[in-house]
Amino acid sequence: MTEAGGGDLARTVWPAVPAGALVLVPVGSTEQHGPHLPLDTDSVIARAVARRAADTLSGGTAGPPLVAPALVYGASGEHAGFPGTVSIGHEALGAVIVEMVRSLSLWAGRVVLVNGHGGNVATLDVAVGRLRDEGHDVAWTDCDVPGGDAHAGRTETSVMLHLAPATVRLDAAVAGDTRPLAVLLPDLMARGVRAVSPSGVLGDPIGASAAEGRRTVASMVSAVVRRIAADVVDGRGRLVEPSGSPHPKEPHG
Repeated sequence: MTEAGGGDLARTVWPAVPAGALVLVPVGSTEQHGPHLPLDTDSVIARAVARRAADTLSGGTAGPPLVAPALVYGASGEHAGFPGTVSIGHEALGAVIVEMVRSLSLWAGRVVLVNGHGGNVATLDVAVGRLRDEGHDVAWTDCDVPGGDAHAGRTETSVMLHLAPATVRLDAAVAGDTRPLAVLLPDLMARGVRAVSPSGVLGDPIGASAAEGRRTVASMVSAVVRRIAADVVDGRGRLVEPSGSPHPKEPHG
């Protein structure tokens, strides 16, 4: 499936860029996702959610939202034990986000970063908080997966079967450590993913389906649209659920 829609900033000529536009920036990673999912999984998901959210949102007087090219390198140090992973770390990622938003703010009205990788969260909190202190209209939100497993399990496998089925190798899928992320986190932080799961999978991809992935992506997009429309931001620069909406879950990736 080829994602389209949303005003594609990279393919827009400068006279067609509206002043004061809402710009969505997908933030992903390039990191291992087990033996069956591609390294760009988080970036594919963040890009798809941002584009579909842009299709749904009204841009108001500035016109439809624009979707910027994805940031495809993130903070993925916990995956460093696997070939193919490319991590630029928290400091570099934070610097990129800060300078990018400062540049966007010269013509954009509002910037929302749509995050697809849990390892980017700490950086986003710090960088976006700093930018908001500088007076920039910027916030961030996750591609949430209520009840989903942590990494390269059934949730992400289903989503990729929906978004990019040709890149999924189901014949190579294996179950990894299926304990909840909250239980795994101390070991992950101290020793990295490979020490916890030699396959790189945290969860179990068995039973994944494109139909489940379609429902999951629709839920992600709905949550992102809802938060952007409500524009309720916490002290770390995160868009939060408006009152009466489902409570947000921890990000996957």
